[in-house]
Amino acid sequence: MPLTIYRRGDIWHYRGTVAGRRLRGSTGTAVKETAQRIAAETEAEAWKGHLDGPAAILTFSQAAGLYLAAQKPDRFIPELVSYWKDTPVKSINSGSVRQAAIVLYPKAKASTRNRHVIAPTQAIINHCASMDLCNHLKVPRFSVDKKEKTPATWEWVQAFMANANPHLGALCCFMFLTGARISEALSVLWEDIDFTTGKALIRQTKVGSERKAHMPAVLVAAIANIQSNRESGEKVFKYSTLHTAKPQWRKVIKRAKIKPLTYHACRHGFATSMLHNGVDPITVAKLGGWKSAQHVFATYGHAMSDETLADRIVGTPATQTKLAIVENKAKSNG
Repeated sequence: MPLTIYRRGDIWHYRGTVAGRRLRGSTGTAVKETAQRIAAETEAEAWKGHLDGPAAILTFSQAAGLYLAAQKPDRFIPELVSYWKDTPVKSINSGSVRQAAIVLYPKAKASTRNRHVIAPTQAIINHCASMDLCNHLKVPRFSVDKKEKTPATWEWVQAFMANANPHLGALCCFMFLTGARISEALSVLWEDIDFTTGKALIRQTKVGSERKAHMPAVLVAAIANIQSNRESGEKVFKYSTLHTAKPQWRKVIKRAKIKPLTYHACRHGFATSMLHNGVDPITVAKLGGWKSAQHVFATYGHAMSDETLADRIVGTPATQTKLAIVENKAKSNG
């Protein structure tokens, strides 16, 4: 039965069956002629989806709705929906996505365009593609000039803590020894800290999951020294946002006379220190909450600057013993 319209109050609605599918809804208008057109367009769209497949009628706004319904991250989605609106997904290609990034962020860096537009747009469309609603989309990223960032070291963290108040010092230590992002660290509640087992629950905001991080004894002591009532629901680190802590962070750096580093330098230092101490990238990714070992290696696997590293090749107890035997023989023969 084709769609027909009927009045409910002042508003016209439609109902009927198209290709075996029952449809009903509101036209949102009190004008009969407009309601008839809306019903006709709805019926035509339903037939198009039935005959040509769901990709023929899927819009970006619908795709975004399906993406969010799957409990995916909602970062940057409102801006994208506002831009694409009801653009058919089938008409969105790599070129139009890159152009959207330029239009939305005309003065932004390539990394921002990649992160705010290309990555989430591609994720939304490819999510629908996994549901057989459209084709997969691959969009080349804008080229980014990667600058090697300076990671924090344990010595830097110790100097920072020596010149900071207990809350800020413990926050710095927490990020360095657990690999937590600043947003994750500031979200830690007192009930997330287990002093008995030395574990901290970290809600990973960027990847939408949780992990339990080990706290070395020095970190446990730093958190234990924070003066707080430790009520349920209260944050461990008193700062409400990263912006609230930033002025104090800068003052401590200046007071300690250490190199100015960002919050993220602590997470960077966690990964770099782990890798330089022989921990494999897979384990580092697991401990620090990164999605993949490849990302850890590509981002944090910088070459060590120590030119004497070759000494480590012969630095094992076994090789040292053999070297001692050779040296003793050489002395006796001399």
